Amino acid sequence: MVPFTLNIRGELRSYDHPVVMGIINATPDSFYSSSRKQIADIAATAVRMVEHGAAMLDVGAYSSRPGAADVSVEEECGRLRAAMREIRSAVPDVPVSVDTFRSEVAKMAVEECGADIVNDISGGLLDDSMIAAVAALRVPYILMHMRGTPATMSAMCDYPEGVTAGVMKELSARLTKATDAGICDIIIDPGLGFAKSVEQNYELLRNIPLLADTFKLPVLIGLSRKSMLTRPLGLTAEEALPATVAANMAALIGGASIIRVHDVEAARQTAGVFNLLNEK
Repeated sequence: MVPFTLNIRGELRSYDHPVVMGIINATPDSFYSSSRKQIADIAATAVRMVEHGAAMLDVGAYSSRPGAADVSVEEECGRLRAAMREIRSAVPDVPVSVDTFRSEVAKMAVEECGADIVNDISGGLLDDSMIAAVAALRVPYILMHMRGTPATMSAMCDYPEGVTAGVMKELSARLTKATDAGICDIIIDPGLGFAKSVEQNYELLRNIPLLADTFKLPVLIGLSRKSMLTRPLGLTAEEALPATVAANMAALIGGASIIRVHDVEAARQTAGVFNLLNEK
């Protein structure tokens, strides 16, 4: 992995081992039903995830699964305010990223609710104001690759130059815009499951070393229980924990710095074995 530092509200935090990021969904229609949390459950979920080894949490209130219902800015903000209140009361010192593609929501989450990182599935493509907003907020930015919208992305998997080259070219353009705007801490996410076929997802997973070496930035991989695992193996999301563990180990061996997961304890053990394999 690429060791990295993040400026979290003026404190420089260093990471030289893979990081487990726990997913908290404050939405009723995320693709994995067991990850949907009622507000009353969020504080306990955050505490449990941190106790099990999550060094970061990622909270979202807008489902990006294909076919998910649209959510207004007001509703997304309302869900996030309630979720962040619970998270911050339970684990005040753990870095929290807000999963949103809307600059207005990102601004609210950081300034009002204490979010530390902006995790944007669109890399700034779905809101022209996002890049400038993150630069002004002076927080780290998770820049993910996607094409289209969650509703249209499944039909946008044509990469004439190959998926790895295409994704790297498009990420590079977004990265240039972000750095030119003054964003200092950037994490790259190739966007597995977003405008990629099953086969293309596995090509990108195999090419994590190329992504990390080319961009010289931490790479985040989010594949937990996704259809790239369930579809070819004939599983449901509920059955896909063993496949998730195997794929996360492949990502770590390839050089991923952060794995974003629903199942923190399993991911902690996966990262622990990876660390043991790399002890000298």
